[in-house]
Amino acid sequence: MNPMWFLRMARWARHPPSKKQVKLVAVVAVIVIAIAAVEWLGFWPDWATVNPKGSMRLPHAN
Repeated sequence: MNPMWFLRMARWARHPPSKKQVKLVAVVAVIVIAIAAVEWLGFWPDWATVNPKGSMRLPHAN
């Protein structure tokens, strides 16, 4: 492990993030997990997909 990580962990132990920042990170994580779950379950609309499955075909090299 890089020694800089130990310094960062020590700084976080001395000055933990605020409750507002923790809530913000938690909300963003929940949103990301919800989007991933919707896509995994197959409910994600095709119009919202950048490269829909099966639309990109690579030409055969001759």
